[in-house]
Amino acid sequence: MEVHIQDVIATVRAVSSESLLTQKTLEKIVNTVLGAVRQEQAHHERVKAERRVTSGVRDEQEGEA
Repeated sequence: MEVHIQDVIATVRAVSSESLLTQKTLEKIVNTVLGAVRQEQAHHERVKAERRVTSGVRDEQEGEA
């Protein structure tokens, strides 16, 4: 099974049928990875917002309306 996460590629090979991941374990791994990706995306959005040059809070609020 191949897993692609941005620049990370990992190949997992099971050496026996006992070492295969259960559906529950795989779901936990996927949820953990997705949570980390969401946190990273949120961080990038915050950084982007902090770098944005505006003429004040009023302009940002008008953009939300």
